[in-house]
Amino acid sequence: MGSLSRIGGRALALACAALIGGAAVAVAEPGAAHRIIIFDGTVQAVQESSGAPFLCSVNQVLLGRSHNGDQNGGATYYCGLVLVDGQQVTVSAPVWSTAQQESNSSFAAPADRVLVGQDSANGTTRYATATMSAWGRTVQLASHRWSPDQKESSSYSKGGDYEVMVGRQHSGDQHGQTRYQYAKVVG
Repeated sequence: MGSLSRIGGRALALACAALIGGAAVAVAEPGAAHRIIIFDGTVQAVQESSGAPFLCSVNQVLLGRSHNGDQNGGATYYCGLVLVDGQQVTVSAPVWSTAQQESNSSFAAPADRVLVGQDSANGTTRYATATMSAWGRTVQLASHRWSPDQKESSSYSKGGDYEVMVGRQHSGDQHGQTRYQYAKVVG
């Protein structure tokens, strides 16, 4: 029986740890151009009124977000790890968008960039985006879609299989409508 490569062994260990920990795992279907694995990473609750920006942990990207209550309520960010052909992606340093009024905001990350953070303070919101790379190349995203609208004060949204978060749109106050944009990791 052959031995696993260092990278293959690491990917297997990460995937096994995710399975044992009860984390969700998505593995690309056979015949796909690249083997994509996404599993849950850090989950962090944030008091948005604190004014402290949120960023996913190193080499993790946003998979989902929820919010409970008014502007003093909490948001929970769901980050995750992405593997392409057995290699965990490297996530670039974040680039923050220009702030916009939260009450009428719409943001979609540029091509092949993913959300990795959000900063909501004093009625404005800005987003942190990053690129993912594996095997010396930028990871590509495709099949962008928006989630259905939902009331911000009781919202929960998480991407489907092979999806990462790439945008958000909100109108009104905390009782207004929010929706999220997702894209599939294609390698």
